[in-house]
Amino acid sequence: MLGLHMSVILTGLKKLQARVFGLILAGQTTAVDPLIEIFHLKKADRDFLLGHVSNIYLSGKYKEAAVLSTKLNLQLDLDLEKMCTPLYLLNKVDLMEAYVSEYPELQRRLLEMLDQWSAPNFDLTDVARQYHDIPHKRQDMLNQKTLSKLVFRLLDQYHLQPALCPNVVNLRHIGTLKYLFYKRFVEKSMTQENWSDHVQSTVGQNQFLHEQLMKLLYKHTDLETVARWALHYNLPKDSLPYGVAEMLENLHLHERLDMEEKRPDDLEERKRIYYQLPIPRENIHFLCSLEELIDCKREVLKPGQVVGVDMEWRPSFGALEQSQVSLIQIAVKEHVFLLDLLQLPNEVAGSASEFASFITAVFTDPAITKLGYGMAGDLKSLAPAHFSFKDLNKDVKGMLDLLAVHKMIQKCHSGRRESARTVDAMPELPSSSIGGYKQPEKGLSLLVQHVLGKPLDKTQQLSDWEKRPLREEQILYAACDAYCLLDVYGALCSDPARHGLSINLADCLDGSQILKPKQKTEKTFKSKKPKHGVQPTAPEPPPPVSPQEFSVVCDNMLQGLGRYLRCLGVDVRLLENDDDHRKAAEMARQEGRVILTCGLPYQTLRSQVGEGKCFLVNGEVKAKEQAISVLKHFNIRVALSDVFSRCQVCNCNKYLKISNQKMRRLMALQGLLPPEIGADLENPSCDPAGGPLTDTLSSAQETNSSASGGLAHNPNCQWVEELGLSPDTLELESGATLQIAAIPLGLMDKVDLFYCCSQCGKVFWEGTHFQRVVSQFEEVLHNINGKGFYEMHATEPNL
Repeated sequence: MLGLHMSVILTGLKKLQARVFGLILAGQTTAVDPLIEIFHLKKADRDFLLGHVSNIYLSGKYKEAAVLSTKLNLQLDLDLEKMCTPLYLLNKVDLMEAYVSEYPELQRRLLEMLDQWSAPNFDLTDVARQYHDIPHKRQDMLNQKTLSKLVFRLLDQYHLQPALCPNVVNLRHIGTLKYLFYKRFVEKSMTQENWSDHVQSTVGQNQFLHEQLMKLLYKHTDLETVARWALHYNLPKDSLPYGVAEMLENLHLHERLDMEEKRPDDLEERKRIYYQLPIPRENIHFLCSLEELIDCKREVLKPGQVVGVDMEWRPSFGALEQSQVSLIQIAVKEHVFLLDLLQLPNEVAGSASEFASFITAVFTDPAITKLGYGMAGDLKSLAPAHFSFKDLNKDVKGMLDLLAVHKMIQKCHSGRRESARTVDAMPELPSSSIGGYKQPEKGLSLLVQHVLGKPLDKTQQLSDWEKRPLREEQILYAACDAYCLLDVYGALCSDPARHGLSINLADCLDGSQILKPKQKTEKTFKSKKPKHGVQPTAPEPPPPVSPQEFSVVCDNMLQGLGRYLRCLGVDVRLLENDDDHRKAAEMARQEGRVILTCGLPYQTLRSQVGEGKCFLVNGEVKAKEQAISVLKHFNIRVALSDVFSRCQVCNCNKYLKISNQKMRRLMALQGLLPPEIGADLENPSCDPAGGPLTDTLSSAQETNSSASGGLAHNPNCQWVEELGLSPDTLELESGATLQIAAIPLGLMDKVDLFYCCSQCGKVFWEGTHFQRVVSQFEEVLHNINGKGFYEMHATEPNL
């Protein structure tokens, strides 16, 4: 009898579960989690649950299928690649992470799948084509850079080793090699020794990277150099570029790679051009024992002492591990002490605490004046060296960061033309015949140039500071970096007015007084009355220009700003995430663009382009506020017709207009319309234009009177009148394919016209985004014929 009752109860529960599950699938309830718990849906028949999840997936509701399977803990019974691939293409990475969050094995399999997509010759678009029913695939998700950033973030998040993803790691190393080749052969700012060290460290014993190295060498050097590197790595001849194998035959069988660069003796020329250490070589002390450290402490820890502090570490070039300080330089008036962090903390038992207590005493003693340049980054890299350094940056006292002082000097220089007082803050850069093309100075080297007249020689900056013994050039470079701080401080204290300073640097320790004189100066200026009754006038704004007359290049820190400006019709080029900032200067010079940048690159970029061609954007505000400030500064007059006059993906301003009827025919030819929707297309009477499909597609002169904003009434759009578009391939003249698969089928009964970018093939239609954009930028938009902003039809190109 008890068994019969239990059977009845279970049967009733199954019926309730099926009914509740039906409500969830139909979207008739939002209380999904409580229903799952109350009716024990997680314990329901798994085949029953998996069947329903499969039906949801096959209907194209990929997000819903993933969410429900996660809530019901079905992930181990489903195909990971099948469930996560559409989530990635939709940029629903958060759902993908939630899907694997409770299962370490699934996390590993997910990363292995993403790494497989990064394999050489793997085309990620082939994966995307398998999901042609996804209406809004994110094109940026098909970018290998986007994929690599995600993989490295997940490796760190799941505490997994990079060896799990060899393809992504190889791509990162290839990027490092390209950067090293740029520094060595284009910028010419690395010595042969440093370059060789980093190249060998990057490629290691990886044969794939060896082959990539050969290709880069073949592009930048001669055949003999390539052959020497091939001999060094003992590469098979069939893997070498053309002509290298023959050159290899001419080399001696046991000849090894010559890492030393044969350079002419340019010592005197370097002394003439660069800052030179004013103390003898014997006063530079390389410390690697406790006995030597004791002598250093006796000299440094004197009350009232002024010391210059700098640190060096091996460049990471985008590696996962955080760089740690390898060398600390401490300079006093007659000596420089180089503290070897690879040896000192590990010499004998107790040496680590002895060394840590000395460093802590230096930074926390207010009676010792510490001079640095950008010390926040140095202290961050120092933290992993010893547990007591973790919060050292919070306890620092008596520190003067000359980076803040440098910014004051640069502001003074920018205002010299308006000042009656001559300020010798920016002497001309010295000419150089060393190393070919000379890059503009920046950072500490630029400050030394401004104050002392000669910049620092930075050719050893990217050295491998973990390699021992250090070369003599490295030791001299490290000593100069610390000692020059003393000379700069002395020059600024002895004659601050000469460099545009009106403050006593001794009062600016810890940066507490640096901003106050500026505030007082502004108040004093405002309180002055103009002479002879003349009222001061604000500087005249530049003449108004339209967005079509204004072109910019945004660096990779301002991609959001660039998208907003492009949305308003401005011609915008965007730097990629790993592009060097100097590429912006090249674009600006070649194409007459204005550079938009923020942060430290501003000073370097401004020096490489003409007056007014580089604008410093406030990086602490949102992209919308940045866009408004740029439009106001350059007096850009944005009209309603400018909104969405450019493709948001590729910046093109030429569109192809396609009617609903012709779009239906295209979609039917591609098999994208169900039979019941495309059936009427067989009836010629449904096509009032008649004629061949390509002929009617090329007609782009008609207008849509139902809309009064965006593309429909945009006189600045250059419509394509004749476009050889094949209905079979949908290939445009640019080589791109018309992306009609991204159009939701539900729109075919709502949209009369589609606007297709002639460059990338992206399809737009009128929606509600236009009115939102107008509302956001109302303060910088200008009326047309006196009409108000909200008198337009509430439609616009959907993005």
